[in-house]
Amino acid sequence: MPRTNSVRTAPPPADTDLQHVRSIVQKQREFFASGHTLNLAFRMERLRELQQAILQHEQDLLDAMYADFRKPQVEAYATEIGFIELELKLVLKNLSSWAKPQRVKESLLNFPSRSYIHSDPYGLTLIIAPWNYPFQLLLAPLIGAMAAGNCAIVKPSELTPNTSAVVTRLLRAHFDEAYVAAVEGGVSTTQHLLQQRFDFIFFTGSTKVGKIVMRAAAEHLTPVTLELGGKSPAIVTEDADLGLAARRIAWGKFMNAGQTCIAPDYLLVQESIKEDLIELIIQYIEQFYGQDPQQSPDFARIINDAHFNRLSRYLKDGLVRTGGVTDAPTRYIAPTLLDKVTWQHPVMQEEIFGPILPVLTFGQLDDAIATVKRHEKPLALYLFTSDDEKKEQVLAHTFFGGGCVNDTISHVANPYLPFGGVGHSGMGSYHGKSSFDLFSQQKSVLHRGTWLDLPMRYPPYTNRLQFLRKAFKWL
Repeated sequence: MPRTNSVRTAPPPADTDLQHVRSIVQKQREFFASGHTLNLAFRMERLRELQQAILQHEQDLLDAMYADFRKPQVEAYATEIGFIELELKLVLKNLSSWAKPQRVKESLLNFPSRSYIHSDPYGLTLIIAPWNYPFQLLLAPLIGAMAAGNCAIVKPSELTPNTSAVVTRLLRAHFDEAYVAAVEGGVSTTQHLLQQRFDFIFFTGSTKVGKIVMRAAAEHLTPVTLELGGKSPAIVTEDADLGLAARRIAWGKFMNAGQTCIAPDYLLVQESIKEDLIELIIQYIEQFYGQDPQQSPDFARIINDAHFNRLSRYLKDGLVRTGGVTDAPTRYIAPTLLDKVTWQHPVMQEEIFGPILPVLTFGQLDDAIATVKRHEKPLALYLFTSDDEKKEQVLAHTFFGGGCVNDTISHVANPYLPFGGVGHSGMGSYHGKSSFDLFSQQKSVLHRGTWLDLPMRYPPYTNRLQFLRKAFKWL
């Protein structure tokens, strides 16, 4: 695979004009009304076509992600392409059973009857993807939308123009835009899209932009899923396996140069083991990326100058224990540990989204729990301990989207676990069957028997109240 010193080889994509956006929306309205997407065989065939298209474009995608921000090939495959391939296999294997009406228990109040839950598509869906995992975070919700029988317009991130171009080319080559359409562009394009009426909107990105999306959706009472972020802690207690904790925290934090919504955002380590843990993390950084991570082929770059400058300013906070090296022309920031920081420092005021890991300490576990609870609910939480009581204490008294005990990141790789945030870190969950459910409206249907029709429910209600009270107590 070709490698150059350039982080980006393509200019940002041109905006899509409002008239074109309206035209695609109208085409998709008409196509959905035709009923084609309601057919299960149609959905399965289109998903298999997507599966084959990804295989055909695999190297193009790997090259594009490297060109955008030097994402290592192994990381790009494992966290993006391979992830989506597994998701497709799971959906194709199970979609037939998921799509069947699900019979539920009946109430004696409705005897004789049978009750079912039907999963209906919403209709026209909009998926707005971020730049940090530009393929996975666009395709994963798209798979759910297609599986549930929707039409979809996807908006790739303009900050990864090479990946956006490949994904757009892939989708346009294999799908009519009346069914699945990729719309490229920047803020103006997103604004054009949000002016339209959709039946469901799925957004992944910052909390700030998530609020804008939700306000736009409210104009049409459109349901939304927001996958956001926040300051996700990694709590390490004194009884933890420190070598394991250091290795897994360093891996989870510095993958993709820290540009991961569920990366550990800060360390919350018990005071008695702080220095030992810091030394071990420093050792693993060197083991992973060498003495000069800038020369490592396995370390990504910051996505653009604005983010590079924002992250560089954080390095003025606290005390750099390792890293702190920057190179503006290539947007390189070394894996960095920051000591002596407080919640008043700018680095602790917002999600970092870069290869900088602040270190905070706590005395007793109650103090760590209190620290987490004083702030907005994070998208992820990681706990390292060998004490089962401490595990239960943290899990019972903290609130977060998802996480791991004695690991980082890995919960997202299990498609049987719903993935999503809570509060400022998001709303709604997806992956696997949760994606199918998310993009489906649950329609409840009762089939009432005709051979028995008790008169008790019909007026006049004379002398029936006492009987009903006894009947409800018996039921």
